[in-house]
Amino acid sequence: MKTCKASPEKKRKTETPIVIRRSLRTRGMPPDSKGLPDDFSDNFDKTPKSVSVIKPQSPRVLGPISMGDAFSGDDETESNKMLVGTILSIAKETQVGVSVKDVKEEIFSEKGALGSCKSEGFESLGTEKVDESLSGKRKLVKGVVKNEYLDGLVKIEKSDQWLESLDLKPENVARLLPGRIMVVKFFPCSSVRMIAAGNKFGNIAFWNVDSNNEKEDGIYLYRPHTGPISGILIHQHSMSKIYSSCYDGFIRLMDAEKEVFDLVHSCDDTIFSLSQQPNNSETLYFAEGRGGLKVWDIRTGKSSKNWMLHEDRINTINFNSQNPNIMATSSTDGTACIWDLRSMSAHKLKTLKTVSHSRAVHSAYFSPSGSSLATTSLDNKVGIISGVNFEDACMIYHDNWTGRWLSSFRGIWGWDDSYIFIGNMKRGVDVISPSQKRSVMTLQSPEMSAIPCRFDAHPYEIGMLAGATSGGQVYLWTPC
Repeated sequence: MKTCKASPEKKRKTETPIVIRRSLRTRGMPPDSKGLPDDFSDNFDKTPKSVSVIKPQSPRVLGPISMGDAFSGDDETESNKMLVGTILSIAKETQVGVSVKDVKEEIFSEKGALGSCKSEGFESLGTEKVDESLSGKRKLVKGVVKNEYLDGLVKIEKSDQWLESLDLKPENVARLLPGRIMVVKFFPCSSVRMIAAGNKFGNIAFWNVDSNNEKEDGIYLYRPHTGPISGILIHQHSMSKIYSSCYDGFIRLMDAEKEVFDLVHSCDDTIFSLSQQPNNSETLYFAEGRGGLKVWDIRTGKSSKNWMLHEDRINTINFNSQNPNIMATSSTDGTACIWDLRSMSAHKLKTLKTVSHSRAVHSAYFSPSGSSLATTSLDNKVGIISGVNFEDACMIYHDNWTGRWLSSFRGIWGWDDSYIFIGNMKRGVDVISPSQKRSVMTLQSPEMSAIPCRFDAHPYEIGMLAGATSGGQVYLWTPC
């Protein structure tokens, strides 16, 4: 398995004096006494007199950080230059719109029939497995894909060929980061398979999957932030400029041309999520504090709007691909809301639709067609909201309780409205069919040694799915 190689941080050696804490009672002083005088010193041999208390500097740099200074690795100059060159070459290419249908047909014609593809890592729910729906009734789920761990052949319930052919190869497994991955994103390009991921320690890693000769297996690790990464934005029209947000209240812009992590915005509140409209690369939308959403104009460097949309933190912000004025938010207050930006003002905040769960909602994402919304909640439900006015709601049971040490599950749509991909606690990826209102398949592999929690689907490569774990690994599923 590929892995990042981070050089240990160099810490200045300082001797910390012993802090003397003696209560008023032990010193025979009355309770209302002012305590020790400012110039008090007690003679302890363990504390040299020459040592003075040095106030540690804050790791929050209120300004730009060069990519070289933020780089974590052995060969700073060469590795950083390789990444910058790759990103700039990607940014120069013009992205051409690709039809989902055309790409599917191309994959099928190249890969041939499903029977010619042996995928030992794919498993579907068998006839004896149980699907728990919202009503609590037990249903038998048909269909098992042939698996090397099963004895003999089993009847296959036909579904999309590209889905049944997904496979996890050893070379597509890498440990990008130390610790829990919070965000994973594909670069929206078809020429190079590049992934960006952020963890809970403020690191951002880039993985050039197609790298053959580059050092560190094409993995580049940086630390531009000091806390958990809450968002990474790679806009398809300006891929040399990558935005990232953090719980430390900072939003930074990684400018590959200038080779710097510039500071875009800083605040005292936590920034929980970050997003952009698909047709607008000049405006940022981010969740700040408990329920606030701020609109930031990149050109002026100022906030143009500030709304209080929820009673608690906003976990995701997502825009409808067919109508970018329609926005969805999910919140720890137990709701997911759909908004129309054209009718929102400081004095008028009315939702188009409010979806209620009994516990925190960790994600709400529009389908590729924009006609449905999928929510994921800690109440062990995946909600599907559809209809012309999003009037139809369906709740599908799924175990979403990840516990304290794992990132929360967030179900994402694939490349059309047919399936939702979400991790499970058995080191697999459940595939939910909104039309059948149940999990229909599970992606599993002996190469997957940890629970995948966060996902991203490649926008130009049908069947290419990235799953990230709380151990810093990224698994890349591809059609075989």
